[in-house]
Amino acid sequence: MGMVELKSPEGTASGYLAVPVKGHGPSVLVLHAWWGLNDVFTDVCDRLATAGFVAFAPDLYRGATASTRDEAKNLMSKVDQEAAGRDILNGVRGLQIHPGVRGKRVGVVGFSMGAFWGLWLAQELPADVAAVVLFYGTGDGNYSQIKAAFLGHFAETDEFESPATVRDLEKVLRTSGRDVTFHTYPGTTHWFFEKDRSDAYDAQAAKVAWERTIRFLTTQLPGETIRG
Repeated sequence: MGMVELKSPEGTASGYLAVPVKGHGPSVLVLHAWWGLNDVFTDVCDRLATAGFVAFAPDLYRGATASTRDEAKNLMSKVDQEAAGRDILNGVRGLQIHPGVRGKRVGVVGFSMGAFWGLWLAQELPADVAAVVLFYGTGDGNYSQIKAAFLGHFAETDEFESPATVRDLEKVLRTSGRDVTFHTYPGTTHWFFEKDRSDAYDAQAAKVAWERTIRFLTTQLPGETIRG
């Protein structure tokens, strides 16, 4: 478990890899929020590995992290969108050929900015993405070809995502015939899952959201599927 250069035929992706003690499992791509790849998101990878998944979080900021909103906004504004997309795609391809991965289709867990990228990925690689977990993030696009199931965790009061935006996304995903379950957590705000956000972290909501996430990924990503 640690920082690696995950290799694929298309290229490499720098990020954090966590593998279960047993050495194998289904794969999950973790997409960080606008803070960068900090301890919260590497910890998500470790917890996924404990639950039996091979988890990889591409470092979309190439080593930079932010602790304040202004720093995060600045980092996000400077990201080369094409390069970030390439890192994410290389992360998927790298997981698919990792010797410890069982099953060709991947799961995705995205936080805020990462949720936007998760929705993009489900459109970009519909045949490869089996399950997407969204934490307080939405996105536009053409969802007509997607094949993933979706689980969403949203805050009751969110300055970045209005209830109408969340409802619209849920509706368009359902219209595409997908398995969609969205939850709204009473009394929470954006970043409620992230324990380093003292102004937003909600331990009980985070616990429930995590339990739901593991159940969902376990259901959607059967552990011993033979790689195709």
